[in-house]
Amino acid sequence: MTAELVRGQNHPLSQARLEIRISAGTPIVAVAALGDENGRIHGAEWVAHPGAPTQPGLEVPRQAAADHRLAVDLDAVPEVVHRVSVLLALPVGGTGPVRFGAVAAPFVAVTGLDGGEVASYTITGLEAESAVVALELYRRQGAWKVRAVGQGYAGGLAELLTDQKLPQAHQLAGRINDAVSQGLARSVQAPPPRTADGDRSRQAAAPALGPDQGGTAPQPGPVPPVSPYGGQTPGGPGQPAPQQPSYPGSAPDSDGVTQPSSATAGGPIDYSHPRRQNAAPPPPPPTAPPTGPGQPAQPVAGDATGWSMEERLYNQVWGMFEDLARTTAAYRSAVDFAESRMDKELEQVLSDPRSRIGGQGDAAREAARARHAQLVAQAREALDRDLAQLAAEADVVEPALPPAYARWDNPAWHAYRVPMEIPMALRLGDLHLPEADRIRIPMLVRLPLERGLWIDSGPAGSADGSFTDSHAMSRLAMETAVAHAARLLAVYPAGEFTVHVIDPAGSGAQPLAPLVQTGVLAAPPALGAAGVADVLGRLTQRVDLVQMAVRGGAADSLPPGFDTSQQLLIVNDFPHGFDDRAVNQLRYLADEGPAFGVHLMMVADREQSSGYGPLLDPLWRSLLRLTPVADDHLADPWVGHAWTYEPSLVPPGSQVLQQVLSRVATARTKYM
Repeated sequence: MTAELVRGQNHPLSQARLEIRISAGTPIVAVAALGDENGRIHGAEWVAHPGAPTQPGLEVPRQAAADHRLAVDLDAVPEVVHRVSVLLALPVGGTGPVRFGAVAAPFVAVTGLDGGEVASYTITGLEAESAVVALELYRRQGAWKVRAVGQGYAGGLAELLTDQKLPQAHQLAGRINDAVSQGLARSVQAPPPRTADGDRSRQAAAPALGPDQGGTAPQPGPVPPVSPYGGQTPGGPGQPAPQQPSYPGSAPDSDGVTQPSSATAGGPIDYSHPRRQNAAPPPPPPTAPPTGPGQPAQPVAGDATGWSMEERLYNQVWGMFEDLARTTAAYRSAVDFAESRMDKELEQVLSDPRSRIGGQGDAAREAARARHAQLVAQAREALDRDLAQLAAEADVVEPALPPAYARWDNPAWHAYRVPMEIPMALRLGDLHLPEADRIRIPMLVRLPLERGLWIDSGPAGSADGSFTDSHAMSRLAMETAVAHAARLLAVYPAGEFTVHVIDPAGSGAQPLAPLVQTGVLAAPPALGAAGVADVLGRLTQRVDLVQMAVRGGAADSLPPGFDTSQQLLIVNDFPHGFDDRAVNQLRYLADEGPAFGVHLMMVADREQSSGYGPLLDPLWRSLLRLTPVADDHLADPWVGHAWTYEPSLVPPGSQVLQQVLSRVATARTKYM
């Protein structure tokens, strides 16, 4: 599996013989430099460049090109070499662009000799820079790793090589530029624009148009159909989009895997999913023009690809989530780089006894701190620019969301009507990061639910540093569960979603009142051990029956009057009222239930069930843990950011929950 790196992220290398493939939208120069354990380049003989394309273990192209392949043999590099840096630069003195901000983001991939990608990195965030350290292969404790760097230099190769402490950096940069200028006439031009399958930019996520759609086919023959859910989901800036988005803690969508079909004679391979429609989704609507010169385009709700506005908004929310994750990762990496560089410079000052005291040492320390402050300020400026654009997009998207995606305070709920179809996803709350506290990204999970939910009622400190006692946490947890259950009831068509409640001690009577009073429950909440056994027995039997029918190919032979709707079981105050048999049935429902229409929502404190030991560990791991208070416990699938989750609760004093549930109950009465 390819590791898609962000700035500062590393990945182990299991092979010594590698290729580094570089793709850009314009001819660029590729250089590789060898460094010692401190990263220092000792001389021109440590650099492979178009004028001297081979060094021990390295070979680079002899000319500028839009696509490059660098050969690396890590076993052949000298033992004193601990770092191999890949440097990219725009040619000087030509008619091409002079800064990376004017070209497509360069894409770098480390591959094996068989062509399989080991790691990839799209270098985003460049503006005035004309040279960049793309990535580095470095030796650590006898093993090699690759790190995405993305450090740019506005002064070109001369400034870059000077920063690498190379003697006579300007002379070597001049020789490289001279060698490149002699070969510019032979430079390889940029390839044609990538199709949707190869484009790694969120803004270019629209499918390629055929001649009958007002576009030009990229090659002779029919345009292969593209799955509306696979390959068209918008990703972050300059990053590949996943086949199906997976929010923190969510399970992958098996339907989102694109399966190759058999090749037709003389035609392209059809990579569309056999269960999806054989056509590309419509392109996004045009973005609003900029408000002024140099201003970014104004965001538009639903500007992602998709077959419907609902799907476009879903994909746009996913793109915002990915954008925020990656731009924050870039900022944190830049700050770490600045601190590491300052520490290294201060260490060099202290290592020289002559500079430990006196004006020379103080000046060196002040210069190191000034460079650190400058780098951090540049990183913060880039982050603020990205956050401003994301905030503007969030302000536009939030009011346009349908009820299934909207907060409870969204006016869309006041115009609520029981739907006729199941939506793509459901909002369970909001996600945000400390660097962008104002931006809230809706946490959407696909429907039907693939995992059960666990509302953690255990006492814990919230993200703002406050603490809540156990009684208040239990009440908040049950209110959160009721809000989630009400939303599930509201977004399903009438009669297609049934809710059961187990409340052995009756401690959740007050939070459960909206569900009980409106009559949307299948039956009153089950009380005591007898009620627990009755509900679990009926739902376990239901899963067994449906499982046998499906696996036996007789799904149409279920008993007359069998309730085929999706079932949700809310369990409060676990493990009170549960014996060993009931615990085993609960584990069975958590494992097998989702595949056969029975979903679990636990409202529990894990510590209260510690007496069962490791027996219940698989149960907790199978559930998506949520909290009734803001808590930074969810991690994204790329760089592992600790996202703060906030539940989607009804505003205090609002009657929207009762109004929505009353309409659901009325629709169910008509349906029955």
